[in-house]
Amino acid sequence: MKTAASRARGVEHDIVQAPQLGQVSPYYEPQGNEVAIFEAAYKRRLPVMLKGPTGCGKTRFLEFMAFQLKRPLVTVSCHEDLTSSDLVGRFLLEGSETVWHDGPLTRAVKAGAICYLDEIVEARTDSTVVIHSLTDHRRKLAIEKKGVEVDAHDDFMLVISYNPGYQTVLKDLKPSTKQRFIAINFDFPSEEVERKILVREVPGTKPEIAQQLVAIGRKARLLKDHGLEESTSTRALVYAASMISAGLDPVTACQVAMVNPITDDAELADALMEIVNAHFA
Repeated sequence: MKTAASRARGVEHDIVQAPQLGQVSPYYEPQGNEVAIFEAAYKRRLPVMLKGPTGCGKTRFLEFMAFQLKRPLVTVSCHEDLTSSDLVGRFLLEGSETVWHDGPLTRAVKAGAICYLDEIVEARTDSTVVIHSLTDHRRKLAIEKKGVEVDAHDDFMLVISYNPGYQTVLKDLKPSTKQRFIAINFDFPSEEVERKILVREVPGTKPEIAQQLVAIGRKARLLKDHGLEESTSTRALVYAASMISAGLDPVTACQVAMVNPITDDAELADALMEIVNAHFA
């Protein structure tokens, strides 16, 4: 849910309320001990960094954990124009008055929500600096424009996501920021788990189709070190399964979901399509 104030400021964020009785938990297949690690960090209210490639399940994992812990989740999609004011808040004109509006981070701090800064490295440097006082023993948020500090609610937790393979020397998190977080490493699921995800996420997907899509995805990921900037994500496999479920032929479904979005290079596209054709032609 996006608020009118957030749209006026241009910051994209979603607020998911704490789970209510009868709601179904988001689907997530654990890959290791990440659930236990996150629960331990939450007990101590330590900030957490989710590290891993795009589309490997970091956001779904956090949605699952917020549901399990019965905490509201505030998600902010970071981008290069995101400023500290977008996170903390600002004064806005309303009629003839100037009124302060809390940003999504401030609201999460006050309400005891889990605040998720997705792909934080995309944000401006001043946006990462503002979270430092929340990630150590102080657990305070400084609102400089109002000249106040806000103590974080006892249940507040800060989580960020980070894609190490995507960063460059010019665009990366500072070591002083990284070391403020407990880090959980994510990767693409095992073949068995990935097949199970496809069948669960796209009802009606036949096991043999899921098996072929996963096999294509795993072979395509081998091209990551041979020109591809991004690996074929689990999300892309789900999209391909969805297109097949909608009636598209498997080869075309793979092309539009798993090939076209990740490369504009004709040779790489041909190489990916060779993998697809070897399984579905």
